[in-house]
Amino acid sequence: MPRPIYRATAALTAAVMLSACVSTQAGRIGADDGRDACRAELVALDSTGDFYGEAILQGAAIGAVGGALIGGLASGRWEGALVGAVAGGAAGAATGYWVAVQRQAQDQAAVTAQIVNDLSRENAQLDRTQVAFNQLMDCRFHSAARVRVALRDGRISRPAAQAQMADIRARTERDIQLARTISGRIGTRAAEFDTAVDNVVPGGKDSVQRAVASRSQSVRVTARQSVPVRLTPSSSSAEVAQINAREVVSARPGRDGFTLVETSSGVRGYAPTSAFQTTRGQAATLGQSPEVAGGDVRSLAATNLVRREGFNDSLGNVERLAQSGGFELAG
Repeated sequence: MPRPIYRATAALTAAVMLSACVSTQAGRIGADDGRDACRAELVALDSTGDFYGEAILQGAAIGAVGGALIGGLASGRWEGALVGAVAGGAAGAATGYWVAVQRQAQDQAAVTAQIVNDLSRENAQLDRTQVAFNQLMDCRFHSAARVRVALRDGRISRPAAQAQMADIRARTERDIQLARTISGRIGTRAAEFDTAVDNVVPGGKDSVQRAVASRSQSVRVTARQSVPVRLTPSSSSAEVAQINAREVVSARPGRDGFTLVETSSGVRGYAPTSAFQTTRGQAATLGQSPEVAGGDVRSLAATNLVRREGFNDSLGNVERLAQSGGFELAG
């Protein structure tokens, strides 16, 4: 191998190996300063994120090194190796998992079984990540509510309340960045699963998206009574809005007996499905996640998509609430 190409490949290989190294927890979320009431919830969310960085980096590494070799050998130049690495890295990120499954499996049945097993594990981890994010955000919003109550009751001064709220807001912004990083890793893995699903079930990705979309349509419903809108689908979750009796809102399937609603002012959150006037069919679907039943590849891919979209929706909703008065004293 020509020396320039050898150097290029060695450098790229080293870069890939370094990129695969997981940073320390303190580097990601900071050291414990003893003042964060939600530290345990923050650590829990960060810990779930480790799962999504493992196999994806390996797939990208194979693609980058292979691309570097091909590009370098074709051009005989460092630039060719670099271009090949970029292209190979992108290809590896999308196909590394599928290639690895094919190498390990003995036949098509084994390929399918492996993908089913991996999607099941992914879905279980997505559930854990969603729960951890919900608990962390509930903790932040509950903390903000306690500051407002303390100010209202005269237990703290306004300057002290402002300082506490600014600290909660800053910590929440860092939480959102952490969640965005985790979401990015989830998205990279999703691209690998999409490739695998399309290879096992031709057109599988598109059919999964259509199936989930058909079960996620919003409807207009009327509130039977005044009801609080919660940040997450739990009766103990932080309250982010109020729906008045006979108010009409947009509703989509939620989970655990809660419906995902959007008020006329654009606030999104969860309210009990029983609080709304619904048809029998609406009541049966609004209180549960819009998943496709079954344990085959297509069904598991659909549940995976539902979970990914649910996490991103939760993250986007928190960002909107944070920017629209969620951490103001007058909120």
